[in-house]
Amino acid sequence: MSNLRIISRLDIKNENLIKGINLEGLRKIGKASDFANKYYQDGIDEIIYIDSVASLYSRKFIFEILEYTTKNIFIPITVGGGISSALSAKEVLKSGADKIAINTNAVKKPIILKEISDEIGSQSLVSYIEAKKVSNDNWEVYTNNGREKSGKNILEWIEEVQFMGAGEVLLTSVDYEGTKKGFDIDLINHVVKKIKVPLIINGGFGKLDDFNILKNIPSVNAVCISTMLHYNLLEVKEIKNHCNNLGLNVRQ
Repeated sequence: MSNLRIISRLDIKNENLIKGINLEGLRKIGKASDFANKYYQDGIDEIIYIDSVASLYSRKFIFEILEYTTKNIFIPITVGGGISSALSAKEVLKSGADKIAINTNAVKKPIILKEISDEIGSQSLVSYIEAKKVSNDNWEVYTNNGREKSGKNILEWIEEVQFMGAGEVLLTSVDYEGTKKGFDIDLINHVVKKIKVPLIINGGFGKLDDFNILKNIPSVNAVCISTMLHYNLLEVKEIKNHCNNLGLNVRQ
């Protein structure tokens, strides 16, 4: 396994950090920039901003937050929400982001992924995928922050986004997100059959021992965490120390 990245996910609405369970019941918990700064000081490897309602309301990402972040925080920043074209992706990168994440608009029009990848490079393009289990060994892709069914099968979609040029996949388990009941191992083991690019997993982390299973899944390149950090249930250094003790390679 290459270095396992520990990433903080910040779901935002306006300037606020919000959080829910299963991507529902979102509640405001503070100013997003304050949380981002704390995680940076604590040694987080990367930050992912997801504007939870940008696609729903067809508006652009909040650039004020990105401007503050890039002036004060010097780690990779990924931005998702409301990106609908190669032009809007370039606008986000010019404002200081290192990568863009796209879900809803890519599901609606997959060729957007190729257009963006051709314009900014696959290394800057993250396919953000929200998945919900519908039956044994069958997960469906969801959009609009877990609100809408797409009818797309997860494995078929993963193959397509990689073919279209996505350089990374951010996989969120809608069933496990915010629950603190552990990673969705069934989903992870299901998708690694098709993953050829770095995989970020998101959803379900609730205790340090949840990381133990990742020793057996070398295809996981990063873990995206929200609840446990946002509510001060664990510190970044505790997570990294535990990973080191397990023999997982984390950045110090």
